[in-house]
Amino acid sequence: MQEQYDFKQIENKWQQYWEKQDLHQVPDHSDRPKYYCLEMFPYPSGKLHMGHVRNYSIGDVIARFKTMQGYDVLHPMGWDAFGLPAENAAIKHGIPPATWTWDNIAHMRSQLKQLGLSYDWRREVATCHPEYYKWGQWLFLQLYQKGLCYKKHARVNWCPDCATVLANEQVVEGTCERCSATVEQKELDQWFFRITDYSQRLLDDLKKLEGWPDKVKIMQENWIGRSEGAELTFKTETTGDEITVFTTRPDTVYGVTYMVLAPEHPLVAKLSAGTPQAAEVSEFVNRVSNLTELARTSSEKEGVFIGAYCINPFNGERVPILTANYVLYHYGTGAVMGVPAHDERDFEFAKKYNLPIKVVIYPSKEQALKAEDMTEAYTEDGIMVNSGPFDGTPNRQGIRKVIQYAEEKGIGKGVINYRLRDWLISRQRYWGAPIPIIYCEKCGTVPVPEDQLPVLLPTDVAFKPTGESPLKSRPDFVNTTCPRCGGPAQRETDTMDTFVDSSWYYLRYTSPGDPTQAWDKEKAARWMPVDQYIGGVEHAILHLLYSRFFTKVFYDLGLVDVEEPFENLLTQGMVLKDGAKMSKSKGNVVSPEEIIDRYGADTARLFILFAAPPERDLEWSDRGVEGCHRFLNRVWRLVYSVKDQVAAAPTIAPGASFVGVHKEMRRLTHYAIKKVTEDVSGRFNFNTAISAIMELVNGIYTYRDKVAEVERDPSVLAEAVNTAIILLAPFAPHIAEELWQATGHRDSVHRQPWPVYDPDALVEDEVEIVVQINGKVRERLHIPANMKPAEMQQYVMGLAPVQELIAGKQVIKVIPVPGKLLNIVVK
Repeated sequence: MQEQYDFKQIENKWQQYWEKQDLHQVPDHSDRPKYYCLEMFPYPSGKLHMGHVRNYSIGDVIARFKTMQGYDVLHPMGWDAFGLPAENAAIKHGIPPATWTWDNIAHMRSQLKQLGLSYDWRREVATCHPEYYKWGQWLFLQLYQKGLCYKKHARVNWCPDCATVLANEQVVEGTCERCSATVEQKELDQWFFRITDYSQRLLDDLKKLEGWPDKVKIMQENWIGRSEGAELTFKTETTGDEITVFTTRPDTVYGVTYMVLAPEHPLVAKLSAGTPQAAEVSEFVNRVSNLTELARTSSEKEGVFIGAYCINPFNGERVPILTANYVLYHYGTGAVMGVPAHDERDFEFAKKYNLPIKVVIYPSKEQALKAEDMTEAYTEDGIMVNSGPFDGTPNRQGIRKVIQYAEEKGIGKGVINYRLRDWLISRQRYWGAPIPIIYCEKCGTVPVPEDQLPVLLPTDVAFKPTGESPLKSRPDFVNTTCPRCGGPAQRETDTMDTFVDSSWYYLRYTSPGDPTQAWDKEKAARWMPVDQYIGGVEHAILHLLYSRFFTKVFYDLGLVDVEEPFENLLTQGMVLKDGAKMSKSKGNVVSPEEIIDRYGADTARLFILFAAPPERDLEWSDRGVEGCHRFLNRVWRLVYSVKDQVAAAPTIAPGASFVGVHKEMRRLTHYAIKKVTEDVSGRFNFNTAISAIMELVNGIYTYRDKVAEVERDPSVLAEAVNTAIILLAPFAPHIAEELWQATGHRDSVHRQPWPVYDPDALVEDEVEIVVQINGKVRERLHIPANMKPAEMQQYVMGLAPVQELIAGKQVIKVIPVPGKLLNIVVK
């Protein structure tokens, strides 16, 4: 072993050794308990960034720790390789997306190996490989056969820059999440997954996810958006057409003074035709319909009267019908009843357009409200008034009673609504999995037979975006034979949303090479659910919700035995520099390759785990990196200075007792075991775990330097040094492996059992207490640890330093707190 810590030589040496020894390969069948540790797989952009390093280092510590605790740990890695970034980059560089993607995968794989991550590379998957997307197409067919997949003409989000549609979840404040272009609206035939069929299950099962952060569960709960209320039916005055509204406040139905329809609602054109308002309505509808959802709902509320009325079925009153920009046709029923006295939005709209305001809820019998005196809507609870048979009813009771009345009269019913909409999966771009559907004039829509999968994505396609799928330009792809009648037919040319690929990859890892099925159910039963999932909170809605939906569908199809894919979730914080997220545009990017080349992978890992708790944002610090590198060098020098003693030392005999400095050294050793174990298992407080290792190293230095070599207990020293190396191993695996070999061990440090602390070794002979005079700390003393309060008081009060503190003063009271402090009250 070299006296200098040559991290480049050491890290390369052990990476080759681990690969040659298949150290990280895990069997599918074993008597050991299983543990599935998974980090969200990356998009192969070509270069790792510090966010990747943080994510994967967190996962690697957990995986190595659980392995040493005796688990078979499944710890795989792969590539989320389809999607717009590869296609856009290929257009920019003038190379095929496949070439760009596979070159990036090769480079990033080598980067991950440089970090010394304990992946079972036999299980690697890439979503753009036909062996993977074949089974994605197969899963599409399973959903299609179950009625969970359908195509319809719909108003969709369209990104003009990416030239493709976006799911609602991919629109962020009216812009494309990928390129930030302003999203437009288009009418297209699109494929959807019926995720709304699972709305309630997705909501209910959030309660079972005790290992998920509350913030993520709240985000999903709000996105699903369950609301209880009633659907009420109003009929138009002249035509008798029905207008159905959903409301969570049926107790206010007697206060309806106007009705609002979405501009796209078919009754707008029908009812306004031939009226004096027809031209104004048409102009308004044309103008508003071209706006994005965000532009409509975030701008000032606008509306126009369409020249027609409907009848309130509860009181027979005539209600004017308007169309307005804030009502969306594809949300709810496309119609909203206006109750301005008891809804703030309705109140403002009514004031703007001089619409009537009718009070139907009083705060109490003694507190009446007058519409003409109101400056804002009254939205609190109270009693119903001006509400026919419900007058005097507390409004919360009135909600149930109005629904019951509506159902009895056939004018409404109680319903539950959800904000969640079906998942739009069609994309009009090239680099994605083809949708396995064929269109035949005779047979209609025909799914591709399973034995004809995969529907291969052509490799030589003019993939520049035009607004239509580039696959349409390939007649040899489009033109095919109908599987049913044998006649001429055409393939679907849209590709699938890349989130389809990433919503089941965790299952493919359980049997990645299986050519006969998407996954082996028996192997999936062995590994699922994922015990610990790690990734960014930005995936809380999209990826995590879609994966939960897929898993529930697979459970219903009998393909898996679990209904939730991820038992525990850790969402790590961002890596910042100068207070901002690292980005090229800000010029604050730190390259992992640069850090590894200068300091080594172990230093990079140690810093990024030590600098902050994993769920918090981490501020990059060059000084912090240097400090971690100095610490590893310090560990190296320490072990090197005593390695021969450690290698020759006997193990500590069972029941052996120690005193003085030897006992203290053992206490520090076993305290570190206890602290690191508790911090890593469950809490993931890696920063404090590393601090405990640093304290142990300091303690070993003190023991080495203050105790002559002939007086040291070699077994105590060896226990301390071996423990320090083992505790360090999950965090800095290369240097730990090298030092483990240097101290006389033959097997890998990563195959050692995780140490268990001895409670007896933690018992202290002495403890430090503080002496307070009238609540202020005046002295620190070491006293016997096992003293009772009265003994402690008598002992401490008799010590010379304490006698000096109270000399000439009257002692009023003495308050002993064993093991901590003695407070003396004097005057």
